[in-house]
Amino acid sequence: QVQLVDSGGGLVQPGGSLRLSCAASININSISHLAWYRQAPGKEREFVARISILGRTTYADSVKGRFTISRDNAKNTVFLQMNSLKPDDTAVYLCRASRLGIDYWGQGTQVTVSS
Repeated sequence: QVQLVDSGGGLVQPGGSLRLSCAASININSISHLAWYRQAPGKEREFVARISILGRTTYADSVKGRFTISRDNAKNTVFLQMNSLKPDDTAVYLCRASRLGIDYWGQGTQVTVSS
């Protein structure tokens, strides 16, 4: 069983930055992939970024060059640094952990980009 706690969301102006955190209840060295997804009102959940246990990263085209995913194994936490935010980035952001064939989700954190 893996519990994930997402935090760091908020209201930011276009062009601003936010850093999201996802704290895991277990040693994340045992988690093969950690990822961020987002879901905007009326839209399906979409992939944002993923980081493997070896540190390999993958990004959605819509966030490449603006978002950076990273992991701190000592703190059992994965981060999503979001820069140059746009109104289209407004969504609930959720962390996902994949371990032993099972996916676990955080509760989500709201990001609103608006002037």
